[in-house]
Amino acid sequence: MFRRVLIANRGEIAVRVIRACRDLGVSPLAVHSEADRDALHVRLADASVCLGPAPAAASYLDGERVLEAAKELEADAVHPGYGFLAENADFAAACAARGLVFVGPSPEAMRLMGDKAAAREAALRSGVPVAPGSPVLGNEDAAEGARAAAAAIGFPLLIKAAAGGGGMGMRAVREPGAFDRALADARSEARAAFGDGRVFLERLVERPRHVEVQVFGDDRGAVVHLGERECSIQRRNQKLIEESPSPAVDAALRSELGAAAVRLAEQAGYAGAGTVEFLLDPEGRYHFLEMNARLQVEHPVTEALTGLDLVQMQLEVAAGGALGFSQEEVRLRGAAIELRITAEDPFAGFLPASGRIREFRAPAGPGVRCDAGIVGGSEVPPDYDSLLAKVIAFGPDRESARRRALRAVRETRLVGVPTTLPFFERVLESEPFRRGDLDTSFVADHWPGLAAAPADSGDELLPFALAAAAAELAGARPPAPSPASAASASPWRYADRPGVGFPR
Repeated sequence: MFRRVLIANRGEIAVRVIRACRDLGVSPLAVHSEADRDALHVRLADASVCLGPAPAAASYLDGERVLEAAKELEADAVHPGYGFLAENADFAAACAARGLVFVGPSPEAMRLMGDKAAAREAALRSGVPVAPGSPVLGNEDAAEGARAAAAAIGFPLLIKAAAGGGGMGMRAVREPGAFDRALADARSEARAAFGDGRVFLERLVERPRHVEVQVFGDDRGAVVHLGERECSIQRRNQKLIEESPSPAVDAALRSELGAAAVRLAEQAGYAGAGTVEFLLDPEGRYHFLEMNARLQVEHPVTEALTGLDLVQMQLEVAAGGALGFSQEEVRLRGAAIELRITAEDPFAGFLPASGRIREFRAPAGPGVRCDAGIVGGSEVPPDYDSLLAKVIAFGPDRESARRRALRAVRETRLVGVPTTLPFFERVLESEPFRRGDLDTSFVADHWPGLAAAPADSGDELLPFALAAAAAELAGARPPAPSPASAASASPWRYADRPGVGFPR
């Protein structure tokens, strides 16, 4: 095992890796920007180095400066967490060139899976179902060829950036007349985000569920899957709530999805933690979406069901250890739900916020875990992802996990910035969520747009949210919530939000 590991990240994932290092007797080392000088991960590490100014490009994304910090602190390995340099194959290769172990897959596997078009081809070679699509469109002048490819696939379709992720460089096109403009916009966004304007086309799967499979491999060629996670509740292609198992996946489909994910990981020569993502259509057919060659934000729901520590496993495999168990030995027990607490205003289109956390009280009790990167007094800079903490609730079945998640939301006290907590409370209480009636349009259908729905629809997710949003736009207080919602609401949660507040 390593003696000293540098965590090349910040926030809750840096804290998570630090704690895994402690449990293994490894010395955790931190890096930080000037904005994060007093951050929790810096306080918990044995030593830290300032990388530079607040902007990520001048600090956490500066691979050369991270490598200098690793040398300065005499690290044996670098754990990239997720985001920043986590899927940067050149950085992983640079670590190896400096005698450092990169805690993650090989640069070759990362390059293969990081290119969505190449990953699609690997999926086809592995016998993994993919939606009908086109080759990569790399020549911006070949508009006629792109139109011909679109016509062959048929509408509606998706234009997708070959590089990158997070929904950047992606456009849905429902009719031929909108294709040329969408193609230009997608290429422009992809170039700006990833420095790569290549795109490809794929048939649009309407109203799918987003279901992903956790895989794990070692350097000896062993690969297993650890079940699936449902990730359909999203805003702007970014996940808000994840759960396992998926309400739509039975034992037979789980086995089929898992086998497909393992075949793809084996095709890539994959070692470490990775996630193979699928779209599940309303008829139960699944289509490969992409593979994330890193640890996922939502890994704790898999840990809850398997009893495994995925971060410790990452470190052990990176240090040369074997996986240590077979697929037949994997046992999935119970159900788990994860809620991403972000510094965003759900009443204003999930607009990101920054500021100082005046008070933070994490939830606790049976079946509740909270992974946080903040404490009272922490600053939330405007320069980074808005994720503050994650609440994970688990129990013997989905309903018990749901009730514990609701209890955890109501116990959590976070004052200083608007957060997604009120959104979670409404979702967890809503009938669609209780039924497991989910797809990637869930937020668009139920959070901002209930005005078109009949008053007796039975969906409790939206009415107060719409009234609050309207009141905020008007600069007034919203109407009092219904007796049912008032009984469950926590008055402090909106206390410092101008224009939106429950009576004390």
